[in-house]
Amino acid sequence: MREKYLKPVLDGLLLNVAPRLAAVVIRLLRRSLRVNFIGEEHPRAYWDKGEMVILAFWHDQLLLMVEGYRGPGARILISASKDGELIARTMEQFGQGAVRGSSNRGGRQAFRELVELAKEPFDLVFTPDGPKGPRHQVKEGVVQLARISGRPVIPMAFVASSGHRFASWDRFLFPYPFGRGVFAFGPALLFEKGEEPEAFRLRLQAALEDNHRRACACLEDYGVSAV
Repeated sequence: MREKYLKPVLDGLLLNVAPRLAAVVIRLLRRSLRVNFIGEEHPRAYWDKGEMVILAFWHDQLLLMVEGYRGPGARILISASKDGELIARTMEQFGQGAVRGSSNRGGRQAFRELVELAKEPFDLVFTPDGPKGPRHQVKEGVVQLARISGRPVIPMAFVASSGHRFASWDRFLFPYPFGRGVFAFGPALLFEKGEEPEAFRLRLQAALEDNHRRACACLEDYGVSAV
């Protein structure tokens, strides 16, 4: 009986305290790293014209991406799970909003919300292999959003010279402090008139892979490799 009443209290503490602590860790970790930005002219060409984009990056690179984003404001698609709630509240600490849902939970409603948000002055952020994989494989959601909204999709990546890879489906990256990191942005992709969704998906898949390779190559210029 005691556990029945204690669990909501502990859950409430977790949801209110953990995001603040996570935000502190993210900020301190980012400040400890020697970071390069490459390709930021690609999204900035749209931002400078007052136009918004869709940013796409792999799920395992999520941790520090909010510190690599220097745009006008974003809404991020985040799982409707309890872990997703923690992530969403952490993103709020950085002034970024969330759209809750995934392919297996609340996905249709979340997609409709994203389509509506595409009419607003916010960038939209996707992890196209989330929430549960397959790892580094683009799924349909971001393809359909690009088709319906007409927004450009810009690949984004983060790599680090040292860190821990968790034994999760995505091999989630936790960079170690005081190493090197690279935030990379690739050229924009637009869904062409008459293009098949699968053709665009394959183009985006290749663009994400190419952008990740550019980020790794930037690290190698400093004599270190990406973990």
